[in-house]
Amino acid sequence: MGEQQHVKFPQEVIDEYAALGVDLQALFSAGHLGTRMGVQITEASAEKVVGTMPVEGNTQPYGLLHGGASAVLAETLGSVGSMLHGGSSKIAVGVDLNCTHHRSARSGLVTGVATPVHRGRSTATYEIVISDEEGRRVCTARLTCLLRDVNPGDGAHVGATA
Repeated sequence: MGEQQHVKFPQEVIDEYAALGVDLQALFSAGHLGTRMGVQITEASAEKVVGTMPVEGNTQPYGLLHGGASAVLAETLGSVGSMLHGGSSKIAVGVDLNCTHHRSARSGLVTGVATPVHRGRSTATYEIVISDEEGRRVCTARLTCLLRDVNPGDGAHVGATA
C-alpha cells in the first residue's frame, strides 16, 4: 500500500514539465496523505483523472469506507486535473469541496473519476464520481480550485520534487 504506479500523461504535458526539470511522477503523486491511504493515480489529463483507493485501512468504526477517505480521493483527483489544466505557470489550491455519500463500501477498491465542470483562467471545478468494484456510485464530489500564479517561494517546493 502506498507505492505509486506510473501515471499516464499526455506527451505534450510530459514535455512541458521536463523542459522545466520537474519530475511529473513526484509532482502529481497522491502526496503523503494519499500515499498512506493507498491512493493510486492511474490516468491523468486535464480532461480526466482516474485513481483508486483500498477500502481496507480507510474505514470508520462500523467497518464502512470513511467519508473523509472519499473526500481525500476526490480532492486528490480533482487537484491533479486542476493542476494539469492550469499548466506549469499555475498552482491549484482547493477552495471548496462538497461530497455526497450515496452508499457504503466494506471491502475492495473504490475508483474515482474526475471530469471538468469548469476550466477557467483563475478557477477550475471538477466533478468526481467514486464507485465500488461493482460500478455502484459510492460518492459524488465537486472540487473547485483556485489557479494562482507560481510565486518564487513555490519553486523550492516544486524543485524538491524534481
